[in-house]
Amino acid sequence: MENILAQHELSGGYCNSLTQYSRFLTREVKIGDIALGGHNPIRIQSMTTTDTMDTIGTVEQTIRMVESGCEYVRITAPSIKEAENLANIKKELRFRGYDVPLIADIHFTPNAAEMAARIVEKVRVNPGNYADKKKFENLEYTQDAYSAELERINKKFIPLIKICKEYGTAMRIGTNHGSLSDRIMSHYGDTPRGMVESAMEFIRMCEAENYYNLVISMKASNTQVMVQAYRLLVETMVKEGMNYPLHLGVTEAGDGEDGRIKSAVGIGTLLEDGLGDTIRVSLTEDPEFEAPVAKALADRYAVRKLGPEALIQESGFTSPVLPLTSSVKTYSPYAYSRRITEAVQHIGGHHHPSVMIDISGENLKDPYFLSSVGYHYSAILDKYNLADQAFDLAFLGDHLPSFSFPGNLKQIYNYKTWLKLKDKNNCHPLFSLAEFDETDMKDEFLNFLEIDASQLKDLKINQFTNVVLILKTGALHGMAEQRAFFVGLQERNIQVPVIIKRSYNSLDADTLTLYAATDIGALFTDGFGDGIWIDARGHDLSLVNSTSFGILQATRTRISKTEYISCPSCGRTLFDLQETTQLIRSRTDHLKGLKIGIMGCIVNGPGEMADADYGYVGTGPDKITLYRGQEVVKKNVTTAFALDELINIIKDDGNWVEKV
Repeated sequence: MENILAQHELSGGYCNSLTQYSRFLTREVKIGDIALGGHNPIRIQSMTTTDTMDTIGTVEQTIRMVESGCEYVRITAPSIKEAENLANIKKELRFRGYDVPLIADIHFTPNAAEMAARIVEKVRVNPGNYADKKKFENLEYTQDAYSAELERINKKFIPLIKICKEYGTAMRIGTNHGSLSDRIMSHYGDTPRGMVESAMEFIRMCEAENYYNLVISMKASNTQVMVQAYRLLVETMVKEGMNYPLHLGVTEAGDGEDGRIKSAVGIGTLLEDGLGDTIRVSLTEDPEFEAPVAKALADRYAVRKLGPEALIQESGFTSPVLPLTSSVKTYSPYAYSRRITEAVQHIGGHHHPSVMIDISGENLKDPYFLSSVGYHYSAILDKYNLADQAFDLAFLGDHLPSFSFPGNLKQIYNYKTWLKLKDKNNCHPLFSLAEFDETDMKDEFLNFLEIDASQLKDLKINQFTNVVLILKTGALHGMAEQRAFFVGLQERNIQVPVIIKRSYNSLDADTLTLYAATDIGALFTDGFGDGIWIDARGHDLSLVNSTSFGILQATRTRISKTEYISCPSCGRTLFDLQETTQLIRSRTDHLKGLKIGIMGCIVNGPGEMADADYGYVGTGPDKITLYRGQEVVKKNVTTAFALDELINIIKDDGNWVEKV
């Protein structure tokens, strides 16, 4: 443990290294026959969506999940009868030849947890509601009252600890941002620190009973909160001599491309830091579709675990990753703060991040191709209509269009081609570092300088009048190299705007989306970046554009559409979550900037959607309760009328606009 502490003092507190990939070594925990943590691979898991009392349905779905890549399967046990039926599910699985470890998901019911711990290989408890209260009350505690309440919880929790010790059952202490207890909220507020302390209290209770078979998670639907909480958790554990394995997940990520991008931003950021021992990607889809996404994220790090020398050899990058020099304290990994820059032509400063796309390979005689990136051309009016996701900067390289571009879309050319343009209006040059140093002929208003993240030492501080950097990297662990570059700029007080560029070759569309969301999303999560450029030649412009805007949406740095905080279905869900999500989306997806929580039951209800503006929560068969934030507006609305009622609430608040 002394070595872990020493490493973390050098790194800044929450990971082994901020400049090269190094996986944080955790305690190994046995979950059935598949160990987690330590030197084991990053494990993949998901959760069933069937009714737990439907033994055969749950067994068959579990088998589909295992065959899709799940190494652990979680099943809800909301009451003791479901907990007891886990024995029948396990028996049938073993009869069919499947030894997958099972995990019982517990909320509110200690007796169900105690029963399940005798049957399955692991139980998950939520410290916010296991034996604590969540009534959205503002409570004030004296220190004595707080300690007394903690002792009451300890007495309720100890029986489960003893059963787990007796049966060799593992436990996940799983904190959720939205379901912190009133006691924690009163003391720490709705914060990453509150999430960490909620878990630490339960960890300390376990250690007091000499029980260490623990896995810890810090889930939130807000990726910034989720990342900050995990980092703070590791720092806190290390200070107390702990190194429990981490279960990573973004809760209520949603479905489709949005859900995958949001999951990759949150989970990928932590994987880049070397954190994470098991992954669950929470999509509002059938669970067998979750495991391949999680596996794609995890498999990327199998090569990197070999160490820094392997990194250099694998990437072809000839110099070590640029070190962070005097201080990591130029930014905080525990709180979001955007890097301060001087704006250049609406890039940087207080402006939202720009989206840059290479269109040089398109048919530049036809304006209609721009519709895939947000500019819809009308030949009759000879005008462009802009969508909410219209990109900002068009890179044309050495190719010239034969039609008039939209007036607000900046055209970027390679420097030598730009020099030859007769009409340079709204056209700007892209320089290499050598070209930039050698010429005095620059644009009066806006110049782009492409630089590798290894070239920070080559920058001259007096170069940056009307300049925006395009920051690229050739390193395998490119996120860390680019982050080091940003920290270097901060240490030198260079406030030039920076567009983050990542290039991807020979990737399919799904993998491209996940990798870009990880690499670039991690930097935006840390407050770095004034623009995004995904260089992915051969892929449709629409994919590159939607991925770029999706990353900015997921990192909360540029909101361009409605956000849906939608939980993955499970056995507690009281309506068809996938169908309902699509129905709500079909009538509200034009409400840019609005966040709507769609929750299948009260467990994933008002607390879990802490970030949402409005909520649609199942509270009983054919009954929906509607929320404004965490305030109940209408209770027990019949499902057939619930969406209309939700829209009426949005209208009453003045937040509705009609679809165009």
